[in-house]
Amino acid sequence: MKTRGQRLLLLITFLSFFLGYAQVKVSGKVAFRNKGVADVNVTLKDTYDGATTDAQGNFTFETSEKGNHILTFTHPKYETVEKPVLIENQDLSVSTDLKEQISEIDAVVVSAGSIEASDKKRATALLTPIDIYTTAGADGQISSALNYLPGVQKVGESEGLFIRGGTGTEAKIFMDGSLINNYFSNSVPGIAGRDRFNTSLFKGNIFSSGGYSALYGQALSGALMLESVDLPDQSSYDVGISPIFLSAGFQKLGDNKNYSYGATLGYSILSLMQKVLNFNTDFIDAPQGLNGDFNVRIKTKSGGFFKYYGMYDSNKMGVKSESLEPGYDFNMIRLKGKSTYHNLSFRQKFGKYLLNAGASYSYNQSDLNFSTQTNDVESERTKLLTDGNYINFKAVLERKINKISALRGGFEFNNTDEKLNFEAVNKDYKDLISSVFAETDLGFSNALSAKIGVRAEHSSFLDKSNIAPRLALAYRLATNWTTSLAYGLFFQNPESKYINGPADLDFQKSQHYILQIQRASEGRSLRLEAFYKKYDQLVKTINITPNVNQNQQIQSAFNNNGYGYAKGLELFWRDKKTFENIDYWISYSFLDSKRDFMNYPMSLKPNFASAHTLSAVAKRFIPEWKLGVNLSYTYSKGRPYYDILTQNTTNIIRHEGSLKDYNALNISFNYLPNLGKKDSKAFTVFVLSISNVLGAKNVYGYNFSMDGARSSAVVPPVNTFVFVGAFISFGVDRTQDAINNNL
Repeated sequence: MKTRGQRLLLLITFLSFFLGYAQVKVSGKVAFRNKGVADVNVTLKDTYDGATTDAQGNFTFETSEKGNHILTFTHPKYETVEKPVLIENQDLSVSTDLKEQISEIDAVVVSAGSIEASDKKRATALLTPIDIYTTAGADGQISSALNYLPGVQKVGESEGLFIRGGTGTEAKIFMDGSLINNYFSNSVPGIAGRDRFNTSLFKGNIFSSGGYSALYGQALSGALMLESVDLPDQSSYDVGISPIFLSAGFQKLGDNKNYSYGATLGYSILSLMQKVLNFNTDFIDAPQGLNGDFNVRIKTKSGGFFKYYGMYDSNKMGVKSESLEPGYDFNMIRLKGKSTYHNLSFRQKFGKYLLNAGASYSYNQSDLNFSTQTNDVESERTKLLTDGNYINFKAVLERKINKISALRGGFEFNNTDEKLNFEAVNKDYKDLISSVFAETDLGFSNALSAKIGVRAEHSSFLDKSNIAPRLALAYRLATNWTTSLAYGLFFQNPESKYINGPADLDFQKSQHYILQIQRASEGRSLRLEAFYKKYDQLVKTINITPNVNQNQQIQSAFNNNGYGYAKGLELFWRDKKTFENIDYWISYSFLDSKRDFMNYPMSLKPNFASAHTLSAVAKRFIPEWKLGVNLSYTYSKGRPYYDILTQNTTNIIRHEGSLKDYNALNISFNYLPNLGKKDSKAFTVFVLSISNVLGAKNVYGYNFSMDGARSSAVVPPVNTFVFVGAFISFGVDRTQDAINNNL
């Protein structure tokens, strides 16, 4: 027994010695750009042997494997590396350099000049439909909600987006890539037109206040790109009821969820609110409108999309005001307007290529009648009739180069046919703008990317062409911190309403330089942006009187000798994380701008530009009360105003000054009585909204008499407006959306 035990002990000792001798140590270092990388998994392929790198990138492990093997190095942020190794009886040292894993999620995004609200980007979403509906003072309008973002000026007397020292017509709006030629409703001078389009039609937007993509053109200042909803989540029926409007609509989703169709119809009239509120404007015909739309969406078997949207809109109003001219008691303006818009878009992937094509048609008619009243006797009416037909076609072909790089190009046609009749002026304006463009996204790494593009256009009316390069760079400075640079050259035709006679005109031109620093983290976003814009070839006009017996004048273009600049700083901060159930944002803009354009006799600060603009928005949702409370506040430094007269083709300033500072505090409440009732067949929201709750008496400008001796202030139609209404959805539960978005 003793001999057998000794033999067994000897065998165990021998095996232990052999196994210990057979273990080979594998070690090395893993680095990226000469810096060690921690937490890299280093393993022998198809074995259990391996280790994880330490903070300096070093690793070591032992193995009893022999022969040819594959050593793998894996990390989520880097490409996997495989190295062949030969394991013999000696220790092995293996080091390697990693390559960054290119990822759409981790890659830095070029964002100078733009703010995006969609599911495609990781940045804090801005101005989604729920954001817009719950921003107090926005009245559910996309354009009004944009006034609470940096770079946008508050100009209450005229529709449009006034961006960074640009006029309202220098910003263009697109739907699924196609230009919307008449986004705003017809109106009378001094009262801004409203959005024609239903906010819920769109699932997201990209708002560019400068340096925008070469895919878009004919805008000196900026662009708003709206993306319509594809397919609804489920069929639904919606009703809206308030003292100023009634609306109803439906969306029907096909059983196999590959198509849908829907329609809405609405009617609005302000006469009841005139009796309740103290209006500044004397409406002899209460503003009223009828609108309807229809949509069809079809998903192809290969994942493509056809989308059609059509709408019709009509409105009318009449305004009476005290006359500034001697011999007349009152001036009266009556409006009848109507428009229609149709948009057809197609999106389809063909192998490695993505085709986006769209066509749109719009028609707009504005019938304005001017008259005077003396001793209750109305004069003969003077008619200003304008109508226009607009056709837009655009196609873009895109090919992905890798996960974060792409190449795209295409062409666009925009045809305009406008007629104007006013006294001795009869105009038929026709123009076809043909464009081609190319653009590439270059992702050099997750920390560095670029966007390079060029656009070329030709105008048949001007019989001239242009070439506009665009360039943008983005670099990640540190975790959550990025910086972007953008440069672009932008062209735009002179506004057709100023082309009332022979003139040798060219494209108007602007150059944009933008520097942005941004920090984006979970629930928080900070943006700092500096910009400089240089304007050239701006249109100069003179005032002409079509009929010496009338008191109306129109501006007529005569050359492109105008110029100007705009420069400034902007700050934007949004926070949805710090305070429970509270979402707020703050924006500030500083603007220094001067222009010599239109009928300005010299370089002046534009009458639509405010040096300082501050906005704050806060939203608080109280789950136990099923109540959302929303506040917004806007302050802007008083804008300049001018009274400019044309004498013998020379423009002179008769009066000038500064308006009082603008202030407005708005509040809205949203009550959801059936929130949390899982068996509820309907989702209801009651809304109470009060605009300018403190009743600040804001002034937008001044009108002057023909001789300059008398003036009257241009003010909002009403200082404080109160809206109450109920919105009911049948067949769809929006409870979670309401909670998530602080409705």
